Amino acid sequence: MRAVVVTAFGGPEVVEVVETAVPEPGAGQVRIKVAASALNPVDAGVRQGVFGGAGERLGLGWDIAGTVDAVGDGGEGPWGAGDSVVALAVGPVKALGAHAEYVVVDAGAVAAAPRTVDLVHAATLPLNALAAEQALELLELAPGQSLLVTGASGAVGGFAIQLAARRGVSVTGLARAWDEEFVRSLGAADFVSGGLGEGRRFDAVLDAAVLGEAALEGVRDGGVYVGAIPGANPASVRGVRTTAIGVIADGARLAELVRLVDEGVLTLRVAETYALDEASKAHARLAEGGVRGRLVLVP
Repeated sequence: MRAVVVTAFGGPEVVEVVETAVPEPGAGQVRIKVAASALNPVDAGVRQGVFGGAGERLGLGWDIAGTVDAVGDGGEGPWGAGDSVVALAVGPVKALGAHAEYVVVDAGAVAAAPRTVDLVHAATLPLNALAAEQALELLELAPGQSLLVTGASGAVGGFAIQLAARRGVSVTGLARAWDEEFVRSLGAADFVSGGLGEGRRFDAVLDAAVLGEAALEGVRDGGVYVGAIPGANPASVRGVRTTAIGVIADGARLAELVRLVDEGVLTLRVAETYALDEASKAHARLAEGGVRGRLVLVP
């Protein structure tokens, strides 16, 4: 099968498509024939060596949408060959990722695919929606409390706005001025651009744009800051609790997010699609910036 890997760190030019053996599912695992897989900033980080793994062959891709192809011993659960599913292939340092024709994951990472969208759109859900959901769990906000989401027009930020607004949280989105209409359409009660506004503070900040200390200044004394990169959150000041998302695979939680897609609560956005053999080109487009929605690889 074909798979996207890097064997050296650098720009989009180091991304390779190689022939490799089809992986076999072990006990408690399922193999999925990949129909689509989103390209995320974490993949660029792997490519650049942010997460280590020098000298190894590293597979790229976290998001999976496709059909169950085989199951290992004890991995069946509700899954059978031909089932349409979504899943998350967790971890930046792995030999094979979701940017491949087949991928093996733990059965507990799998959920039935949405019924109301195609698999290309479904591929934009797992990583970013789970990140947003798990960030909100860390924030522990009650209805009526205030939340600032930086990077509000992005994938994690957009999902976070929709999920937080559904919980009754008062959300303010921070993004470029031209994204205001879109951010408000997601459920943001307020919008800011170009800065947090002098003296303005919130019960919590979800820093999806990785602004660091600048975003921390937007948290009230004793509030909460959640960052998007584990270990990169700024030090606590003024009694603010600071932490970061460490996304974990969770098929049950993913199933709930799928339900919200089918109910029209969550919006899935595809910017462009690329053939698997065009993975390097997709990385180059991601590096250019200004992408609204996800770039999706289609084997």
